[in-house]
Amino acid sequence: MPEILISKTCSISESNIRFEFMKASGPGGQNINKVNTAVRLRFDMESCSALLPEVRQRLRVLGKKRVTEEGILIIEAKRFRSQEKNRVDALERLVRLLQKALIQPQVRKKTKPSAASQRKRLDQKRHRAQIKKNRNFDQKTEIC
Repeated sequence: MPEILISKTCSISESNIRFEFMKASGPGGQNINKVNTAVRLRFDMESCSALLPEVRQRLRVLGKKRVTEEGILIIEAKRFRSQEKNRVDALERLVRLLQKALIQPQVRKKTKPSAASQRKRLDQKRHRAQIKKNRNFDQKTEIC
């Protein structure tokens, strides 16, 4: 079976991908009633040995509602009037999704604010408090 290249280190077999063709809605004239141009791509990520478990998990999160309980990712493509263009579009979208899933998110390191930034924040608070205090003082002097 031919392989689909995802990255330099990862490729998936076409045996994990199934295509279904159906009639699409939208523009197309008489053609729309006769030709199955829309494509539904089904990618069985659970049986794909090229994907690590953490990549599968990230793919589930990225796929959201497009992933079934059995672990099948479903992508529908019906942008174009041509079946072949829709097939290529669905494959490109699958590859982009897999490339995103391959990227391991960076772990956030907790940091503390620097002493200078803390000092600056407190100085700004004091300054603002002084402005408000003076404003209140001005009102009392006008009343008397």
